[in-house]
Amino acid sequence: MKASIDFPRQGDKQNSAFFEEWLGRLLEDRDRQGLTENIGRIDSLMITVEPGHSAAYVGELCLMTPYDYLVTLETEQHSTHILRIDMHAPDVLVREVKDPNLHGIFRSLNEVYPIGAQRPNSRYMGEIFQVKNLHAVVETQKAREIRFFNQEQIRQMELPGNMAIVKPSPYTHNIVGYWERPDNHIRVYSLGVSSIRDDMQVAFEQAKALREKLGLDRLLLPIDHLATRVYSQNREAAILEYLTLSSYYYWGSYDIPDQNSSTNVTKNVHFANELHSPAKVFTAANHPYFCNHLIGKPSPTEAFVRNFGPRLHHLAVAVKDGHTGDQINIDYVVSALRNCGQQFLLEVVGSEQEGLKQIFSSASEHSSLIVEYVQRFGGFQGFFTKENVADLTAAAGADEILRGLDAAARA
Repeated sequence: MKASIDFPRQGDKQNSAFFEEWLGRLLEDRDRQGLTENIGRIDSLMITVEPGHSAAYVGELCLMTPYDYLVTLETEQHSTHILRIDMHAPDVLVREVKDPNLHGIFRSLNEVYPIGAQRPNSRYMGEIFQVKNLHAVVETQKAREIRFFNQEQIRQMELPGNMAIVKPSPYTHNIVGYWERPDNHIRVYSLGVSSIRDDMQVAFEQAKALREKLGLDRLLLPIDHLATRVYSQNREAAILEYLTLSSYYYWGSYDIPDQNSSTNVTKNVHFANELHSPAKVFTAANHPYFCNHLIGKPSPTEAFVRNFGPRLHHLAVAVKDGHTGDQINIDYVVSALRNCGQQFLLEVVGSEQEGLKQIFSSASEHSSLIVEYVQRFGGFQGFFTKENVADLTAAAGADEILRGLDAAARA
């Protein structure tokens, strides 16, 4: 297996001496401890929504992505809806609390932020990694001072009992989990009573029928990357922490000075194709908010984190390379969804000549997450272009919904 530190570096962002020293030390230690080999792909993503919103969100995802509704796992306080493409792409677990007055640790991560508190149950929770030997991973991580929920806490939170789950990151507020699953075994979650919910099935079937009618089923591919926004001062720590917890390597960072931000990419050492295990992206401001009046530049990333808290900002769905009729596939996808009422924050940015086109949807009213679409052309070797990222970052900062909520929070 290639050493985690030996992947070529991309980007132009200058990191601190601290980051460069500890990047090498942490990755070399991870390889030596056997964690890199033991930890595999991202197997599942966990998202929570407001009570009564899960059917609408399942329908939304099943139209805008290749996911299908599989089953619902019912526990006393939660319904967890499993969405799946196949065993090569991660599942999506949509978790809905039954009692809107129920308070727990994940809700508390929202309630201390002005906009996050308005949708206290809507947030991305984190990723679950497939591992070869769960006991070895947990014991090794505990020896590195990683803190886990104990089994009683997992039971009380009504999370799958066959997972080991790390407590939320102080930098991203996301969790990371592990479970032991051989490649030839199907994913089975030890949680509650399994059922096919009529409302979920109807929402799924309607969305799938429309997805197929529009021809999106042959164009939409699995998740390409997951993008988390963090405070400026936590950028390097958040990246190093995630590399400590995963089998990912540091691909590199690009500076976006016009938007006072940087975009930082990590990828799985085991998979050259992100569709088998999505890249994890971290975006952070270059300066904290109290410098903005002296810099005189927008700071959409810091504004987002101050209002929502550190959290996942968007998940990116890949679009198949090629054309549909006289349209590039991503343009066709966006046009078809717009005709169904889906809103987007900007026009598609990039070009076939540049090798990449991307766009952000508006944020979901159910999960607060944005869906990005990305199409890469031919032999495009980069993960993104600086120009595209600058345009997308600016569009997210100009989102009228966010601006309105931000103004209310300041009042």
